[in-house]
Amino acid sequence: MQKLIVITGVSRGLGLAMTEQFIAAGHTVLGCARSTRAVKEQCARFGSPHDFAVVDVAEQQQVQAWAERLLANYGPPDLLINNAGVINALAPLWQVPAQEFDRVIEVNIKGVMNVIRSFVPAMIAKRSGIIVNFSSGWGRSTSPQVGPYCASKWAIEGLTRSLAQELPSGMAAVPLNPGIIHTQMLEICFGTEAAAYTSLKDWGVKAVPFLLKLKPKDNGMPLTVTA
Repeated sequence: MQKLIVITGVSRGLGLAMTEQFIAAGHTVLGCARSTRAVKEQCARFGSPHDFAVVDVAEQQQVQAWAERLLANYGPPDLLINNAGVINALAPLWQVPAQEFDRVIEVNIKGVMNVIRSFVPAMIAKRSGIIVNFSSGWGRSTSPQVGPYCASKWAIEGLTRSLAQELPSGMAAVPLNPGIIHTQMLEICFGTEAAAYTSLKDWGVKAVPFLLKLKPKDNGMPLTVTA
């Protein structure tokens, strides 16, 4: 059965890997990213019925306008994936500049909340749909020099589990640890050692079927992508 899937942060990394695999599996993807160039490339590459837009999830008005257009043209999504995220440059917490800390919080927490606020009411009205908020291993553990990122992902764990308690039956909200994948973000943390971890293509091949199998019974469960 074809699903309608909304994904944030589709220009690269996990977002792009999911987009490619969902479309290959016959599903419709509605995605956003901040990069105008990347969005133009995806529109040209994938075409209709898929839809890609330039949106900064940290900006509520942009997210609301995007959601209103998609909901009017496509209806509520079956699967809403909050993937967009940023990480701080490695540094002890007291050395992280205020502007950098604010950006991590704005994208990783407020961005997720903006998307939830804009899409979830329509999903609730339909009483169906799965909401997946990407967490991290650092949303359930900690490491030095990534304090702002850890804080943001621990927040996502709590926010999502609380949301799960508010949803009607037939829906689910899941905080998802995608695992350790070789992305540009991982290279910031691990340097050249990042290449030893799962490739984006291999991750996408196992993550997309995992996501498609999520059901209302998974509501509130802190899950991790597995084969």
